[in-house]
This record gives sequence, structure tokens and C-alpha cells, in this order.
Amino acid sequence: MKPKNIICLLFDKDAHDAARFYAATFPDSKVAAVHKAPSDYPGGKAGDVLTVEFTVLGIPCLGLNGGPRLQHTQAFSFQIATDNQEETDLYWNAIVSNAGEESQCGWCKDRWGLSWQITPRTLTEALAAGGGEAKRAFEAMMPMKKIDVATIDAARQG
Repeated sequence: MKPKNIICLLFDKDAHDAARFYAATFPDSKVAAVHKAPSDYPGGKAGDVLTVEFTVLGIPCLGLNGGPRLQHTQAFSFQIATDNQEETDLYWNAIVSNAGEESQCGWCKDRWGLSWQITPRTLTEALAAGGGEAKRAFEAMMPMKKIDVATIDAARQG
């Protein structure tokens, strides 16, 4: 049975490639189905891949090949909570080294323009703690691209 809520992500024509990358990169992720267009459509022809059903860390998604008219923005991102530096490095490096792009404060973009926040739990815990701990962790994070767990942990301690 299909879930009632599915995240729909528009791609130019690479939804299947993106879904395969996500499935290979993140646990509890898979490509579930690929559907081809029954006739020509704006941005594609009959027989082209039109939609791809997939999951990212258990979140149901639909990739829609809708052509180049619409682009991803940072207004939508996947936030991946990591438990340590090794896991942070694994996901960050997978995205960035696959023609992705680094950004600030744990954000990066994949080769399809989709934004990701690779966020160690220690950072979100520090921000949730409030007060001086949150301020120190936040200030330590601001100049970072990929989050350095040891630096955040040291900032939390003061």
C-alpha cells in the first residue's frame, strides 16, 4: 500500500540516476519502481523514464522527470542526522565527490541540485540545550562547511 504523503522531486531527466545514487549511498533507501511515459510530454518522449519511486532513509519519494524549467532550491533539503565524524564524512564526501558542491554550515548540494544538510547530532543537541552551550556551538559551526564533530564537542564544553 502506498503512503498518503510522498515527497515529489522534479528532475530534468535524471530521476533514475539520482534515485540509484541515493539508494547506494544511504541505508534504508531503495529504488522501488520506474515508470515510462506512455506518450510524448513537455521535456520528454514516449518511453522515456517519467517517474521513479524510491526511498531515502525510509522516506518515500517520487522523482519526476519534468524537464529543465524548474530547478531545486535550498528551500527544500534533506537533513541527515549523523552520529559521529565518520558518518558525517561518509555522506558529505559521497555527495560532494559525485559532482556535488560544498556550502556552509553542513549544507551541500548533489549533482542534481538537491540540497542536503549533513548534521551531526551533537550539533542539534547543543542548539537544543540553549544558553551558552548553544551559542558556543553555533559560533563554532558558522565558519564551517562540513561540520567538524570534535570542534563542536569542544565548543559545547566551553
